[in-house]
Amino acid sequence: MALDSAGDMSRLLESDDVPPVFEQNAAGRSAFLFTCDHYGRRLPRQLGGLGLPAHELTRHIAWDIGIAGVAESLSRQLDAQLIAQRYSRLVIDCNRPPNAASSIPRLSEATMIPGNEALSREAAETRRREIFDPYHRRIGEIIDQRQRDGTPTVLVSLHSFTPVYAGVARPWHIGTLYHRDNTLPPRLLKALRAEADLVVGDNEPYAVSDETDYTIPVHGEARGLINTGIEIRQDLIADQAGEQQWTERLARILGEIEPALRAERLI
Repeated sequence: MALDSAGDMSRLLESDDVPPVFEQNAAGRSAFLFTCDHYGRRLPRQLGGLGLPAHELTRHIAWDIGIAGVAESLSRQLDAQLIAQRYSRLVIDCNRPPNAASSIPRLSEATMIPGNEALSREAAETRRREIFDPYHRRIGEIIDQRQRDGTPTVLVSLHSFTPVYAGVARPWHIGTLYHRDNTLPPRLLKALRAEADLVVGDNEPYAVSDETDYTIPVHGEARGLINTGIEIRQDLIADQAGEQQWTERLARILGEIEPALRAERLI
């Protein structure tokens, strides 16, 4: 089904488009369940380049640079389950409430997104139905199954952030993101701040809220799971060496936190 002049469509993903959901290590024995909302930067074939030049689609506005490699490696090292979303946040942001203005952005940082202008309600709903909903439905199914199996679940949402946003430099190497959970974030902050070479953000560069976030409020807080978000600065994980260094650091830290949570009978 081709786009009409208003950007309307009855179906978005075609047979040659990859499914939106990526899963790894479904049989992982760790209590950690990793999610990665901005893992990929794919665009459905129907949307072309959303009216953007190719170089814009490699920038942070399109995805969380470097986090895919960290997420996959961390999943393997900790024997933890990973679920991720392959399509660009410019198509639909899978960590925004669908009714939020930033769900399908017309402007990202200072870049206009022509393919998101004058989008009809039907076209927006199609993006939600075919990309956002399958991803979050699958997270819910995984948590349901883990609970039926008696598998402890600690939700960790993995992200990365640009070192400079709107001309303002961000000094943090890593940040923990949280809202209502007071179990995991303080432990993670303490462990990260014990690393002498790190500048650690406490709810920096972002804080979690019901208005601006989806994964942690819906899958973590609403279901009573211990949870946190992790943000790593993108210039630190822009190549394989950086991805590996941060994977090893986080695997060591989280690998020490999990048995402590078990020992305290928190999971």
